[in-house]
Amino acid sequence: MHKIDIPEELVARIVGRRGRLHLFDAIEGRRTAHLVVDLQLGFMAPGQPAEIAAAREIVPNVNRISAALRAAGGLVVYLQHTVDAEGRAGWDNWYRAFSHPERRQRLDAVFGAGGSGHALWPDLEVGPEDLRVPKRRFSAFIPGSSNLHETLQARGIDTLIVSGTATNTCCESTARDAAMMNYKVFFAADATATHTDAEHNATLANMIAQFADVSTTEEIVALLAPDGTG
Repeated sequence: MHKIDIPEELVARIVGRRGRLHLFDAIEGRRTAHLVVDLQLGFMAPGQPAEIAAAREIVPNVNRISAALRAAGGLVVYLQHTVDAEGRAGWDNWYRAFSHPERRQRLDAVFGAGGSGHALWPDLEVGPEDLRVPKRRFSAFIPGSSNLHETLQARGIDTLIVSGTATNTCCESTARDAAMMNYKVFFAADATATHTDAEHNATLANMIAQFADVSTTEEIVALLAPDGTG
């Protein structure tokens, strides 16, 4: 699990700017979705080309948030990084430039639908009512990535809880775009993971300053509990 470290000077500046650290006092379960980002075999299984070992440690917290939200009448959505022809054609600059050809071929095979790494991590407690949404970009909200926004809007969702991996890539990209689209966003500090504490905490600093309510699993679950006790 990452050691969370948000600079005190940043916290003081935020409180001075808006008068408080946390943005929201409650979570309305029926209008909330938990976005579980890319907790798939390709990012979590030992030896996979995109392995993030710390992602295995956050699964109990992810499951706890999902269970609390289901009990509150909310929606759990599992986003799955997916490589297909449409995604490669629409994002070819990234596909060509950011990995050498051999690694790119391996990643494409792993994260294609039905690939060895596309499936969700088996320790996730996935309910029959939960949704699975494939996405083709880091952010699930950018055009060409997924139908997530339309799905959430059809269900009256206005609040999101973001967990998963990688903190500083798909989680951050999705949370930033969600905030820009006027969702209320909770970013789960101890239910997101990346390669290093430094990368993780850099994203938490970005999130807490401008984009999301950065909260722990305990804090999120407490806001979802009917009696406020978690």
